[in-house]
Amino acid sequence: MVWELMPLEGIGPLCFGMHITEVAAALPGMAELRRFQADPSFREILGVELGTGPAEPAVYAYFAEGLLFCVAVNPVHGPQVTLCGRELTACIPADLERFLSHAHDCGVLDVSYGPRGNPGANGLGLVVRVQEVAGNVVTRPVMVGRAWADRCTDDWEGAIPECEWVGRQWTYPGHSEHWPPSGYTPNWRDWQPPF
Repeated sequence: MVWELMPLEGIGPLCFGMHITEVAAALPGMAELRRFQADPSFREILGVELGTGPAEPAVYAYFAEGLLFCVAVNPVHGPQVTLCGRELTACIPADLERFLSHAHDCGVLDVSYGPRGNPGANGLGLVVRVQEVAGNVVTRPVMVGRAWADRCTDDWEGAIPECEWVGRQWTYPGHSEHWPPSGYTPNWRDWQPPF
């Protein structure tokens, strides 16, 4: 399955601003696997894990005030996300980083890096994360709509839920490969990352 990224508007059959029932209707081949609180500071942000089977999460949809504002795609079971025909899902991180640095024809005017080193393009509402898969590290695209794109690459001030920043980080000299780093305890109160 291939989903084209329509920057700031949607991805594949999903449009930012959809209600949860509309998202479910747009994904007839996927079932809701679970719901979870996606951010410790913003308890109203709902995360919904969708997949093709119980142990096959494919898409993570995030809702604020009942509206879809963020989508992340699992590189193992999720659809292949493309931008201008270039694959964004399950890629070698350095290869995708080079593409983004030269993708001016695709609307990538500036690549920026958040405090934890993850690259993205605020103008596209795109952040590229990484995920460990069978001993390798591959890319995991995270996308937001126009209303949430400002500073989306900034993992401290942007709109992407905290759970999407937890885990393996982009390889960045001088920084830990995981968030939170070993020995550091974030102030999440009673919240625990869902994955």
